[in-house]
Amino acid sequence: MQIWTDMPNFIKRELEQLEEKVSPFTKKAARYIFWSTPLIILSLINLMTLFFAMPDQETSPLAILMYAIMGALGFALSKEGKHQQQEIQKISTGYIKERINKSQWAPDHLKSRYQALINEQPRKAIPYFIQFLKEEKRVWP
Repeated sequence: MQIWTDMPNFIKRELEQLEEKVSPFTKKAARYIFWSTPLIILSLINLMTLFFAMPDQETSPLAILMYAIMGALGFALSKEGKHQQQEIQKISTGYIKERINKSQWAPDHLKSRYQALINEQPRKAIPYFIQFLKEEKRVWP
């Protein structure tokens, strides 16, 4: 996932450490979402075809059951993928907050400001973390 080509090395190192923490969850979430989408689409198309395109023909209850189970499995995988994404968010913000707290060079008011920003908008934690690292580097003796 290395998309940080134009960033300074000190930021790259920190983001690589963060990526190491969340990569197992990222892989799981990607797999769940990858498999859920075709299962949902396939089951919905087939169920709609059975009920609406051929309503006068006798449909097999086994076919309906099979497509319903396929759709349920797809939706379950989708939900698990979303759960994994929430876990990724929680782990990343936890790592970022811990790293900010452990900073030896940043003053306390800077740490608390970034902690508050991350608490208010956890989805923007990585951009805030990058800003923090730049400010930390600027005040570094």
